[in-house]
Amino acid sequence: MTIRTVAVLVSSDSGALLALCLKQQLEALPDCKVGIFSSRKIEGVTVVTGVVDYVRDNFNRYDAFVFIGALGICVRAIAPVIQDKYSDPAVVNCDERGVFVQPVLSGHVGGGNELAGLVARLIGARPVITTSSDVQGLWSLDILGREQGWTMEFAPGKTRQSIAGAMSLFVNHEPTVLLLETRDEQTDYLERSKAPFVTVVYDYDEIDFTACSLLFAVTPRIFSVPVPSFFYRPKVLCAGLGCEKNIDPEAFVASFTKEIKKQGLSPLSLKALGTVDFKTQEKAFRLASEKFGIPLQGFTAKRLEGIEDVPNPSETVYRKVGVHSVAEASAALLAGEARWLVEKWKVALPGFSQGEPRYYTFAVCMDRKAVRKGRVAIVGAGPGDPELVTVKGKHYLQTADLILYAGSLVPEKLTHYAKSGAKVRNSASMTLEEQFLLIDRFYRQGKFIVRLHTGDPSIYGAIQEQMAWFESSGMDYCIVPGVSSFQAAAAALKSQFTVPEKVQTIILTRYNGKTPVPEKEALAELARSQATLCLYLSAKWAKEVQEELLCHYDPSTPAAVCYRLTWDDEQVWRGKLGELATLVRQSGKKRTILIIVGEAIGARESRSKLYDPSFSHGFRRAVDTHENDES
Repeated sequence: MTIRTVAVLVSSDSGALLALCLKQQLEALPDCKVGIFSSRKIEGVTVVTGVVDYVRDNFNRYDAFVFIGALGICVRAIAPVIQDKYSDPAVVNCDERGVFVQPVLSGHVGGGNELAGLVARLIGARPVITTSSDVQGLWSLDILGREQGWTMEFAPGKTRQSIAGAMSLFVNHEPTVLLLETRDEQTDYLERSKAPFVTVVYDYDEIDFTACSLLFAVTPRIFSVPVPSFFYRPKVLCAGLGCEKNIDPEAFVASFTKEIKKQGLSPLSLKALGTVDFKTQEKAFRLASEKFGIPLQGFTAKRLEGIEDVPNPSETVYRKVGVHSVAEASAALLAGEARWLVEKWKVALPGFSQGEPRYYTFAVCMDRKAVRKGRVAIVGAGPGDPELVTVKGKHYLQTADLILYAGSLVPEKLTHYAKSGAKVRNSASMTLEEQFLLIDRFYRQGKFIVRLHTGDPSIYGAIQEQMAWFESSGMDYCIVPGVSSFQAAAAALKSQFTVPEKVQTIILTRYNGKTPVPEKEALAELARSQATLCLYLSAKWAKEVQEELLCHYDPSTPAAVCYRLTWDDEQVWRGKLGELATLVRQSGKKRTILIIVGEAIGARESRSKLYDPSFSHGFRRAVDTHENDES
């Protein structure tokens, strides 16, 4: 939802108080400006001759209107000016006591439903949403993928169904097919959240049109379909261009648009245009960039020549511009992958005679990030509690075809998020090579693999060798951060590990045990800072840890021994540094122990400047809290 200008219309004094509160809350959001208007003279409110007249004269000046008062006033005010749900602003109505907030106009496209939810949260009201898809928890078809830049095209099919009729088929649970030919976070969401009457396919040829009434297709390709269809066009096509000098701009754009469609691709899915660097000044290419609303990027001859095995290298092009390929190489560089949907295609502009500039070439690749192929996600599982995995991590677990988890460190309960049919394997007994063989098999089948690591994978996560193997094997992978056990320790100890004017540094380290620690990171050296110290993998050497830390920490410094934080059998022993070795011995634990040392443990006496009324910052000016002495 992009709502930057809001008009609030009020008809009573009590409504004005609510409006002033709402204005303050809304304007705390980025780039949001709010005006309050009423025919009554109320402090802080702009007086207008009448609400109906003001709405009539200013309906298209605002992204949204919020009426505070009777719903009938709202309806009478907007009725004469309503035009189209694709252009009308969002309108919501709230009673003057702030009990209910209801979207009235442009619920989906204009953001009315979302605004109603936002206003309700800000004033503590109850949103009243009546749109069928929202009530049923179904997708909002007219705005699906909008935040990802998707464009929606509707095809009525042989039944000549209207778009409203097609939406009705969906909310009435008619058999629906979802075709996914690209991949991004939104398509992952669609797979996770699909209704039971929706069948997912990944290839157009898999669709049985005799068994479905409706099609949703996330694809850059153009199809002629017999059933009503919503085509969602993600920005995934990268087009490389070449042309004769001074080719006609308008004719080029018209021809290129037509030729892209002839190749079975939608121009709405174009993401970027590319060419050799000196051709970026070509007016035809600049106009195309402007018309499609996408960037035009130029590449040096050296970079273009770096694309090997282009399908159609040209010695003629090389003699003229110093490269064997412009269109195909540019498309591959833009996409990040040398796989062409359309190889070099040469076109002559219609209506131009021999000798005039009329020839151009283009080639198309798909953005490598959007290709539906195997991928790997290294996911931080958090400290143990399944609810402490990140939202993204949970979504990936719900989507994965293979979950490979470190069973000695990660609770098995986290794998319960797996979808039906997913393979779940405990890697505790597997060598790294065995893990790679399993991952490779799923990856080559185009599957999604989650490698689940304890805590945050960047902290003692043993992922470096995995990333090296993924990269050497040409595998796409990503890392999803996790909540580390040192953060879970702070929660368990009810402590802030940075204390104003006392401790502003947290050190995460380990003792020099089985895995050597660089001499410059010896505990005795790190202890000089007297920071909050979080020691992983060090319980076995508790006595040595204690001795080295006592070189600089006072023996009375608070210390804690934390076992399996956030697991069902979590235990915490608290004491002082001078008795650390005894605490560890009394715990009887050697593994999955985190040791915390520092004055921050349990500290309460210091106060942050952030909310100090005498302290100014970018969002608030300091106020004088001293009362005037009148004695």
